[in-house]
Amino acid sequence: MSFQPTSHFDPGLNLFKTETMAAHLTPREPVLPDPGKRNILITSALPYVNNVPHLGNIIGSVLSADTFARYSRARGFNSLYIGSTDEYGTTIEARALVENCTPQELCDKYYAIHAAVYKWFNISFDIFGRTTTPLQTEITQDIFLKLKDNGFLEERMTTQLYCEQHHSFLADRFVEGECPDCGYVDARGDLCGKLLQSLELIRPRCKVDGSVPVTKETKHIFLELDKLQPEVEAFFQESAVKGAWSSNGTSITAAWLKEGLQPRSITRDLKWGTPVPTSLEGYEEKVIYSWFDACIGYVSITANYTDQWEKWWRSPDDVQLYQFMGKDNVVYHSIIFSATKIGTHEPWTKFHHLSTTDYLT
Repeated sequence: MSFQPTSHFDPGLNLFKTETMAAHLTPREPVLPDPGKRNILITSALPYVNNVPHLGNIIGSVLSADTFARYSRARGFNSLYIGSTDEYGTTIEARALVENCTPQELCDKYYAIHAAVYKWFNISFDIFGRTTTPLQTEITQDIFLKLKDNGFLEERMTTQLYCEQHHSFLADRFVEGECPDCGYVDARGDLCGKLLQSLELIRPRCKVDGSVPVTKETKHIFLELDKLQPEVEAFFQESAVKGAWSSNGTSITAAWLKEGLQPRSITRDLKWGTPVPTSLEGYEEKVIYSWFDACIGYVSITANYTDQWEKWWRSPDDVQLYQFMGKDNVVYHSIIFSATKIGTHEPWTKFHHLSTTDYLT
């Protein structure tokens, strides 16, 4: 049995173009905010493009965001719905090794698969973009340098886990071990509820080859979240109530803030990622951490949609931002992405509503 989707994807434009039963519609002019009216900016979480999408991707963020986007348009609101694949980080490098191709070739392959799946579901993205674009590099590096200029970045020597089998520092995602908090034996530092450092895991092992890693020193740039906590907390207290955040998004964020924010590394010893700005000496072989970089992807995707992207992302009085994701992504959005925007001292559009779902089991 074959299914014929009712939308067309144009990879040259990165646009989903919807059609009626009778006629194909040509791309419309970019949707822009209209001051004085209700303007809604909607995002779905950006799935890694190292594999085919799974049902959790659809349930966790895409269908709910799409439903809300259709509702907003039906109400006559100026609504922009953006999605993308997340294409940087260790997961991409590792999968490319398995498939014997370059990271870029891997991203190209799975981006097309993701686009086809969402087309089949007739998801009404205004743009379905990618994070591997020149604008992603430009905007991410600009934000990075503004944080540095404002005193929120600090260089530190760190001790990290290093795999002697394949001669590489291990990013959080590629270290597994026992969680000291809950005892889960296959915990990963980047996706545990406490957002553990990999060194905190008990009996750590390299996920790539199963070997026991050693510790080794390396220098990195840290985002000083502790300095930004008062402003992040004030924003959260206001927005979570005013925007009626989902209960799990609220509780996860509140728990993090209650424990107290700590500086967190935002660079990695990798090759595949947004380069650290060249003005920082000694970072030529390092990239910006994908979880810092990925959320900025929402901005760069909008910039690829329209050169007037700042009307959406620098208009906090005119635009309401609704973000949809699974609960494992909450802290990267509600804490780190919010802190990142606050730390630039620029008028960014921040959350109005955060919608988060529990795991699909």
